[in-house]
Amino acid sequence: MSTSFDAARPKPDAVFTDIADYVLNYRVESPLAFETARNCLIDTLGCGLEALEYPACTKLLGPIVPGTVVPHGARVPGTPFQLDPVQAAFNIGAMIRWLDFNDTWLAAEWGHPSDNLGGILAVADWLSRNRIAEGKPPLLMRDLLTAMIKAHEIQGVIALENSFNKVGLDHVVLVKLATTAVVSQLLGLSRDALINALSQVFVDGQSLRTYRHAPNTGSRKSWAAGDATSRGVRLALISATGEMGYPTALSAPGWGFYDVLFKGKPFRFQRPYGSYVMENVLFKISFPAEFHSQTAVEAAMTLYRQMAAQGRRVEDIATINIRTHEAAMRIIDKRGPLANPADRDHCIQYMVAVPLIFGRLTAKDYEDEIATDARIDALRDKMTCAEDTQFTRDYHDPEKRSIANGLTVLFKDGTALPEVVVEYPIGHKRRRTDGIPLLVEKFRTNLARRFAPKRQEKILSVSLDQSQLEAMSVCDYVDLYVV
Repeated sequence: MSTSFDAARPKPDAVFTDIADYVLNYRVESPLAFETARNCLIDTLGCGLEALEYPACTKLLGPIVPGTVVPHGARVPGTPFQLDPVQAAFNIGAMIRWLDFNDTWLAAEWGHPSDNLGGILAVADWLSRNRIAEGKPPLLMRDLLTAMIKAHEIQGVIALENSFNKVGLDHVVLVKLATTAVVSQLLGLSRDALINALSQVFVDGQSLRTYRHAPNTGSRKSWAAGDATSRGVRLALISATGEMGYPTALSAPGWGFYDVLFKGKPFRFQRPYGSYVMENVLFKISFPAEFHSQTAVEAAMTLYRQMAAQGRRVEDIATINIRTHEAAMRIIDKRGPLANPADRDHCIQYMVAVPLIFGRLTAKDYEDEIATDARIDALRDKMTCAEDTQFTRDYHDPEKRSIANGLTVLFKDGTALPEVVVEYPIGHKRRRTDGIPLLVEKFRTNLARRFAPKRQEKILSVSLDQSQLEAMSVCDYVDLYVV
């Protein structure tokens, strides 16, 4: 019996050609998308500035070889580093994801599309500085915002119908894919070269979700996106040399991504690429917490105020019932000892207990100093999570996209507070009017962590003016953040 294979080179998978054509040819016209991208930019950079207060993050930053400074290199905001674009992408990507406080997209797959800013900003800044050195015009911030919109769209549209977590893979594969796509365009790759670059993404082995789940939850989840966005830059640069691609890296029988890692199922698509994801992205404004818990934390804050008004103490609580959706049950319903901050910010019980006790939830509340308070684990032991199937349906409904949680507190004396239900967190599109002013205040707070008042005002002045920001060169904007 013959075992030979047909070696004729096939046409590229449609997933690759569709992304390439979108990146190269689609013109973003939506004012809402650009306005939201600007808000996403400042929020994401602000998250990175806050992360610089944590040694666990800063120990990973800087050049691979200490002391290395790259001529016309990409600058890392809030630091003195001037790096090659691959390492700069890792630095920026790790910073902005470290505290789990940047934007979120929830669908069949979860993720944080602004993670792609690590690669986008590094490459756009590096290209701009080199263009100026060669007497050429730099990229403008409108170019960067356009790349952000398209990266959000690629990651988010694929996530709508395709669950990587259900096969044990981490969502950062989509960060790597989206970064590769838009960075390839910034680098000027041809359509064929861009398709080659996209194929390389799936020939790579993909990250497991091991570091996101008990009993192995750990800090890699805070730099995994930095790793993915920097890898996207590396693959784009490799492909820019003319390196060949693998046209059916997804669909090749036996050896393609679908058969090897996706249980033989091809990707499904709910909608074509446009600007839908950026327009509907979820901002984390109030709490640095895994997004499926955001409304639970809001509800806990309401209960904290109600208990304070009635003179109730957490020691009076008998049980706490959490009515939630399936994704929260799968990701953050967690019992037993929590080993580190990464473990704690992915535990819904912990994220409810802290605001009930202290009336707040900040990044520092995941550190050991707070976590050793015996009242937190005592409250966790009193909590029960249960799925509400309507919450789950509304979570997946494209017209609603809610992230509902309901909390009921019962006391030892037999009384109870009425259930507090929050369907849409403050960062949801349905609450933009309330949310954006708070997002700007969050940015102001984060700027003050790193810069003197005069510099803060200079950054704010341009960052809050859409037309002024879009007309500014990328390198001039990044220079505002250099220390």
